[in-house]
Amino acid sequence: MTSEAESPAADLPDGAPVSSPSSPSSAGQAVTVASAVTAVVALVYGLYAWLQWTALIVPSWDLGIFSQLAKAYSTLDAPIVPIKGEGFNLLGDHFHPLLVLLGPVWALWPSGLTLLLLQALLFAVATWPLTRLAVERHGAGFGAVFGLAFGLGWGLQSAVAAQFHEIAIAVPLVAFALTAYLRGDLVRCVLWAAPLVFVKEDLGLTAAALGLLIAWRHPAARRLGLGLAAWGILWTVLATAVILPALNPSDQYDYTSRLTGLLTPFTPVEKWVTLAMLVATAGVVGLRSPLMLLMLPTLAWRFAGDVPYYWGWQWHYSAILMPIAFAALLDAVPATRLRRNAALGVAVAVTLVLGTALPLTTLVRPASYDRTWRWDPAQRVIAAIPEGATVDADLTLLAYLAPTTTVYWVGNANPVPQFVVVDGYSPWWGGHPPDDVAAWASARFGVPFELVLDDGEFWVARRADG
Repeated sequence: MTSEAESPAADLPDGAPVSSPSSPSSAGQAVTVASAVTAVVALVYGLYAWLQWTALIVPSWDLGIFSQLAKAYSTLDAPIVPIKGEGFNLLGDHFHPLLVLLGPVWALWPSGLTLLLLQALLFAVATWPLTRLAVERHGAGFGAVFGLAFGLGWGLQSAVAAQFHEIAIAVPLVAFALTAYLRGDLVRCVLWAAPLVFVKEDLGLTAAALGLLIAWRHPAARRLGLGLAAWGILWTVLATAVILPALNPSDQYDYTSRLTGLLTPFTPVEKWVTLAMLVATAGVVGLRSPLMLLMLPTLAWRFAGDVPYYWGWQWHYSAILMPIAFAALLDAVPATRLRRNAALGVAVAVTLVLGTALPLTTLVRPASYDRTWRWDPAQRVIAAIPEGATVDADLTLLAYLAPTTTVYWVGNANPVPQFVVVDGYSPWWGGHPPDDVAAWASARFGVPFELVLDDGEFWVARRADG
């Protein structure tokens, strides 16, 4: 039986590859625990996604956007997303060609709920490699808590609450890449990290940072590391300077103008709070690991941005940092049981201290399981609009209408649609929806509309001139 002092990686020379042939837990036990953690995370997030979907909770237009993208890919079409604008190619917004993988999934089950459940599964899968390694090195108890702290931690919870984004694919890629790094399998590490450039344009910099880390810490693999770094930088430059402007209707990369905070990267204080949370998520001891440097590209664009949503812990912006934080914790965790458990306790506490602000607390509220009274009216709205019709709508039903119609967001200057859908409870209206939806639609588009449905504070108006 392996003692605490003989724990793998406890006294390895700097930069030495890590393996664990004499782990405190058997390979079979590690697989069992990792599989159990993966299943728990998938079930919890799957349940949350279902409740969110049936409650008509719509935090933004993003689920509708990615639903239209998946729908286009399912028929081998270009990712034209009318919610963003007439003829808008989403590859001109962000560079995420790997999302073509959504096409076959959508073809099997064309629903925005499909994307929510897929994201839940991807986050769950991300826990598997790091949890397995944690069990192999430090035992089943430590590994199980570690895996659940990662999988159900604040970073992934907030991403699930924000609904589907492309980073859902990046989280497991980073988790598998960093697990391979910690095992000393640098070739596999690079193979897992290389596709990050096709998930989102800024992730090429994360891949490049990992490549530079490999070149620095592992001289024997310097060429491999520099190759990954060059690959990441090349695709970031190509994406932001060539591909995105070429496909963007304004012939530009839309997000450069948001990087106006270069001189104030650490104000307001919300940015410091996010940094403190990330350090705590790595158990504080993670600061000893050079893997923490991989956070810098993401934190740089977030803190240089002038969008307040970038700065805090909510939304999906910290999801990609979670596997980095937990890999750093595992890399630097102390050898003694007391200190090791203390570090893990800090990682757990940073999530628990958020208390009722955590999205998953809705799962313990009985009222969350009561389907909203507006579900049936919403279904009648969807049924009232023929398949293939064009629709102008506010946020609430964008993703719900996407499978069967061509839906536009009311906030854009859109072509004249066949139908207009208004939800009186949508935040878009600020509590003051149009008094007469047909008259409002007629004035908006300059052609006559007639009201055909008034149900549960939903209104549907149909174009009356054919």
